[in-house]
Amino acid sequence: MSLWHGAKARRAAGAAFAAVALSVSLTACGGSDGGDNKEQSASASASAPGDAKPQESGGPTVPDTSKTLVTINGSNGFQFLIHTADRDEGGFLTVNGTIKNTSGKRQAPRIDWGGQETQIRKTGRSLGGITLVDKAEKKRYYVLRDTDGYPLTTTGIDAFDADESVTFFAQFPAPSASTSQVDIQIPGAPTATIEIS
Repeated sequence: MSLWHGAKARRAAGAAFAAVALSVSLTACGGSDGGDNKEQSASASASAPGDAKPQESGGPTVPDTSKTLVTINGSNGFQFLIHTADRDEGGFLTVNGTIKNTSGKRQAPRIDWGGQETQIRKTGRSLGGITLVDKAEKKRYYVLRDTDGYPLTTTGIDAFDADESVTFFAQFPAPSASTSQVDIQIPGAPTATIEIS
């Protein structure tokens, strides 16, 4: 991939995450819950293909973790806490959460979290394989892609130390306005139902 193409993808992913971060920061309750600063500094954002660690872009990037919609215990000791599922005015649904390694040992993220598409695999480990299912409308929603085919989700996820947590986001097309719940499907984890706000 050329340097120009990589820079273009990095700018597109950074712009998408900045929009999500702004949306989250505007809806957050404010104030600190006194949580672990290491977890806050481990905040993940969309990063350029091939980056080893998720990188923060300018401005606040930590999602509102004051509430948890659902806790999903996946395989290999990975736990997903889904904090918010917010509709954006542009017709998007943004899911924010935290991944925690509860296995007690360092381990790599699952390859299938990123899905099977060739273009998504170029981003390194990501969450491009997450889907949402609207059972009432009988529709499945996939993580959105930018104009270059890269997923609008946290990318470049590296190995997790024991008990390490990393925040993530994934952006989807918004289901119809009448839909208040969707099932979230993460590869290697059971399906769970989340409320849309």
